[in-house]
Amino acid sequence: MLLGALVDAGVPFSALEEVTAALGVGARLEMRKVSRGGLAATKVEVLTPENAAADPLRAKHEHASHSPEDHRHETYSHSHEKHAHGEHTHEGHSHGEHRALSTILGVIRSAPLAEAVKERASFAFQLLGEAEAAIHSMPIEKIHFHEVGAVDTIVDIVCAAAGSAALGVDRWMASPLNVGSGTVECAHGTLPVPAPATLALLGNAPIYAAGFPMERVTPTGAVILRMLNVQYAPLPAVRIAASGYGAGGRETPGQPNLLRLLVGEVDSTEIATEQIAVMETVIDDSSPQLVAYVSELLLAAGAWDVYRVAVQMKKGRTGVQLTVLCSPDLVPTLRDVLFRETTTIGLHWRIENKSSLARDFTEVQTEWGPVRIKIARWHSNEIANAAPEYEDCRKIATAHSVALKHVMQEAMRLFAAKPEEGR
Repeated sequence: MLLGALVDAGVPFSALEEVTAALGVGARLEMRKVSRGGLAATKVEVLTPENAAADPLRAKHEHASHSPEDHRHETYSHSHEKHAHGEHTHEGHSHGEHRALSTILGVIRSAPLAEAVKERASFAFQLLGEAEAAIHSMPIEKIHFHEVGAVDTIVDIVCAAAGSAALGVDRWMASPLNVGSGTVECAHGTLPVPAPATLALLGNAPIYAAGFPMERVTPTGAVILRMLNVQYAPLPAVRIAASGYGAGGRETPGQPNLLRLLVGEVDSTEIATEQIAVMETVIDDSSPQLVAYVSELLLAAGAWDVYRVAVQMKKGRTGVQLTVLCSPDLVPTLRDVLFRETTTIGLHWRIENKSSLARDFTEVQTEWGPVRIKIARWHSNEIANAAPEYEDCRKIATAHSVALKHVMQEAMRLFAAKPEEGR
């Protein structure tokens, strides 16, 4: 489906055909226009020889095969699903021989393709191998792939790497993933959706289940998302240059069996916006030292900021409102810190939107040593704010017995005198 969306968005189909031929695995691509749910889309299929003996990888695999008990593998997917701000579904894959990871990597390395494409595709299969090894608690060298190692999936992953490179984008984004529900049949029997390998490969990607019960994200789709280093966030302000629809192999009830790909340029005048979790609790029976200690623990655990405000509580009691700002996925971890380390018996939290300026660092050389300067940039790369890093200045002040304010002032003087291009 991703290959179809890439072609529909402007990647030449001939470029993907050349990649497929370069792999030398006896496969070819077929493209056609189809309709799914009344919407036009492009369908790309990987066609492989029905006769397994014609598979060029078979001989390589048999030459380096292990004992039968080593042929353990995860086979959750007869399919794959890729995601880019659109609908999710899956497409059938053919079965193939068991193949070692080293065999697949050898095929990719020996193909006459761009090094960046080979590195990306090899990284994807390495991730698959590591996920399988962790699930089965066995060395990665003993992992063999079946569906995931079939010729069509090798072509899928390598063509996805090549097609994404041909698109020429520098960032991939997606909305949360509908992983589906129900069960899937595999070589290990009936397993729940999402399958263990899919969960392992998705990592901390936001997921949910909705719609007709079916497998909507599989190991192949999950690893392509990892290969592309996809970021999960709402669609930013973007000027659309192209769009494409990739079709699955069947009609699905309730929604078109399509993947939508949007290609565009982020508006340079738009300030970055992301979600932020705000956690709050009020404590009236803890010492200031304890609250300060807990604040340090929260920051060490990943909180973006922690602050305290004195508040007047019921019955005239004086308390401290502790507010924690963090990424939404850290709420469970930081909640546990608050309950474990403080005397609070309740807290509340909410999700808000956070806008922030782009930040980067430069360095100035003072007479006492280097100091980093944090720079916040406004529209068109204009500097909005700049400040010396406190920890750098504190260490210098302590080591050289210099007033902290003098170190900070000198660092900013040197920064102001620095040529614009060197900032």
